[in-house]
Amino acid sequence: MTDIAKLPPSRELLEAAMKTSPFTTWIGTELLHFEPGQVEIAANLRREMTQHHGFAHGAVVGYMADTVCAWAAASVAGDVVTSEYKLNLLAPAVGQRLYATGTVIKAGKAQVVTRADVYAEHQGTKKIVATALATIVRV
Repeated sequence: MTDIAKLPPSRELLEAAMKTSPFTTWIGTELLHFEPGQVEIAANLRREMTQHHGFAHGAVVGYMADTVCAWAAASVAGDVVTSEYKLNLLAPAVGQRLYATGTVIKAGKAQVVTRADVYAEHQGTKKIVATALATIVRV
């Protein structure tokens, strides 16, 4: 078995890691864009991912922000885990699909600081529903 922490960051490694994560598979996360320092993901919003008002559950919105931040960090740092993140919920996540963009703000030797924006798409229109800052650490 290859030590993923020692391999250079790549889209292929990230896609391979996605397949080993049951929660990522359950959400149905798609990797839309990958480049060093920037990642975009999406997931279709299903009924079982919503809360009692029909909005995407905050945990699902948080997952999107956390995941895209970690994957943006991984694009420059290799194998990583989230140390912390702060999520601001800006509007109800209503729609058929969620999108998230993650960007590296600064990559240091031990940690990577990132930001994310999460959008809900409803009837063809995207609306920002959350923003986050995260500290991601190298494994």
